[in-house]
Amino acid sequence: FPPKDSRSNNYSGPLPSLHVCPTKLSFSFSLSEEDVVSMADSTITVDDIEGELFKIERIRDVLVRRESELRYMMDDIQLCKEITRLKKELHKLVSVPDNDKSNDDRQKEEELLQQIHKLVETRDFLVDDVEFERLRCAPEESRCSCTLY
Repeated sequence: FPPKDSRSNNYSGPLPSLHVCPTKLSFSFSLSEEDVVSMADSTITVDDIEGELFKIERIRDVLVRRESELRYMMDDIQLCKEITRLKKELHKLVSVPDNDKSNDDRQKEEELLQQIHKLVETRDFLVDDVEFERLRCAPEESRCSCTLY
């Protein structure tokens, strides 16, 4: 609709004309360029805006990939810490001669081995995921890295 007059509820500017015909109802406006005010800076073009939006989208993609990499790194660090802790605990048990071990010690050794094995498998899957993502994103990164900065 035309611009609203701020002092009243009436519209200022050209009024719509109502055309009635038996099959359709239509409105038409005659607006000049002065009647339409854009919120955009008058020096910016649609191409400039689209270019900025494209750059922002590329930057967002890079940031999402970086966030994913950092999360993988955090998971890897936690897994390595836990594996190291379990290995130290296992080493203490293994260093005891078999003749001096109780059944509980042997059972604990077995449990530690299973836990370590499970964590190593989890880390292997994590490393595979990271490599898959790296290979998947490599073409995109090489294509857009020169346009980001």
